[in-house]
Amino acid sequence: MNIIDKKFFDLAKEIESLTEEEICRNIKAAFAAVHRDTQRSLADFFNKFGFWGRLDPDAGVFEEIELKARALREHMDDFVWLYGRLADFRSKKTLFAVLNNWYRYDFKTSTETKEYLFDEYFDLDLVKCTRDEVVVDLGAYIGDSVVSYLVNYGADCYKKIYCYEITPEIFELMKQTLSRFERIDMRLKGVSDEEGTLRLSPCDASSSSNTLAEEGVREVDVVTLDADIQEPVTLIKADIEGFEQKALRGAAEHIRRDRPKLLISVYHNNEDLWKIPRMIDSFAEGYRFYLRYKSSPVYPTEITLIALP
Repeated sequence: MNIIDKKFFDLAKEIESLTEEEICRNIKAAFAAVHRDTQRSLADFFNKFGFWGRLDPDAGVFEEIELKARALREHMDDFVWLYGRLADFRSKKTLFAVLNNWYRYDFKTSTETKEYLFDEYFDLDLVKCTRDEVVVDLGAYIGDSVVSYLVNYGADCYKKIYCYEITPEIFELMKQTLSRFERIDMRLKGVSDEEGTLRLSPCDASSSSNTLAEEGVREVDVVTLDADIQEPVTLIKADIEGFEQKALRGAAEHIRRDRPKLLISVYHNNEDLWKIPRMIDSFAEGYRFYLRYKSSPVYPTEITLIALP
C-alpha cells in the first residue's frame, strides 16, 4: 500500500471506530492545541461566511466542529467511495488533506496539496477545450472566470459562453468586463432545480458570496439549465454559494445527454464533497473525478471537483 493510501485508510479506520461524540471531542482537543491567533482567524472566517456553522470558543459555541464530526461519522463510507473513484493520487491526497484538516487541523498536508500551477478551474493537464465549446458559467461574478478561460485556452476556443449572475450591481460590472468579447450571453438569473423566483440574500463578507433564499432584499428569477439552454453544452462551471446541488439537478438532462465537462465548487457545506460526485454518477455513469484545492491551508475552501466524461 502506498503512503497516500495508507494515510487515508488509517484515518478512515480511526474515524469509523469512534462515536460522533468521540470524534467531536478529538476535534475540539486538536483545535485547543492550535495557536490562539489561528483559532481566532478560523472562528472569524467561519462566522463571517456562515456556510459551515458558528464557532465561538469563548462563548462555548462549537457548531462548526459538531457539524464536521457528524459529517465524518455519518459519511466516512461516502468519502471512502469517493477516494476510490478519484482518478489520480494528487486528488486522493487532496481529499485526505481536507478530511485530516477537519479532524486534526493538519495544515501541513493542506499546504502540500494547494494548487499553484494552474488557475482555479482550468487545469490544463485535465481540462481540454476546442473552438466548439459551449460553456456555462454559473456564478459568473464580474466575468473573472470567463477571462481566465480565455487567457488559458485562447479567444477562439469557444462557440458560445453563457454567464449567470444573481446580483444586479455585479451583473453590470460583468457586462463591462466582457463587453469586448463576442458570443457571450449574459443572464441576470439564478439557477436551481425548478423555475420560479427567490430572493437575493446579501453576504456582508463579500458580494461574491451573495446567495438565494426564501427571504432577502429583492426578487431574482430562477431557472433550470435544462429549460433555459436548448443547445448542447460542453462545459459547466459552478460556484454558486451552496446552490450547486440544485443547479446540477436542474441540469440533469444536459449531463445525461451532452456529458459536459463539469467544474464544480464542493466546499460550501460538509456534504457537497461526496454528494455531488454521487449525484453526477447517478445522472451519467463513467465520469472521472478529480479534486483541486486553491485556498488557504488553514481553512480548506476553494475545493473544485473536476468531473470529466
